[in-house]
Amino acid sequence: MSDLILHGFWRSSASYRVRIALNLKGIDYIQQNYLLGKKEHKSEEFLTKNPQGLVPALEIDGTVITQSLTIIEYLDHLKEENRLLPLDPLERARVQSIAYAIACEIHPLNNLRILQYLKNDLGHDQAEVDTWYRHWVNEEFTALEKKLSSESETGVFCHGDAPGFADTFLIPQIYNAQRFECDLSGFPTLMRINEACLNMEEFADAVPENQPDAL
Repeated sequence: MSDLILHGFWRSSASYRVRIALNLKGIDYIQQNYLLGKKEHKSEEFLTKNPQGLVPALEIDGTVITQSLTIIEYLDHLKEENRLLPLDPLERARVQSIAYAIACEIHPLNNLRILQYLKNDLGHDQAEVDTWYRHWVNEEFTALEKKLSSESETGVFCHGDAPGFADTFLIPQIYNAQRFECDLSGFPTLMRINEACLNMEEFADAVPENQPDAL
């Protein structure tokens, strides 16, 4: 297999998702990291790879795939072993619905660009920004907790007793929620799954603080 280059940032939750997926699939990769605070991801060189100027991006022999959802689905097609998405259509839909609840309902409202815009452009202070962040985490985590605690398909992990696609999204979002000191006491199922995942080497190795560019 050709070398895969993951363009990312240690604390980017979307990059974190892809690192977990690569580890679960057992795929070797090289990291090319960017200091977002210094806007290295807005350099002309990187913009030729991803005109959005966002991380992560996965490069394979000069071809670049963007967006973490797409990257992780690609990785699942790249290697048959250790499937992240079930083959059964209904099971697959359930797993995707959990992942998309995070990727589409929490992350777009709480990513770095939004938080910086709220503070730097709209003039909100840090306390107001933090309140914004915690509101959207609490709203969606409440729904996810209800779903995962009540459905029989939930096992040790989000879907069954093997980690997969949904877990690659949940664990980075919990990491971010903890950074922003969200009260997670009302989400015992989510926290149980988080603990089970972080006890695995594939997840532990992907933790932001364990990355070569961690500050």
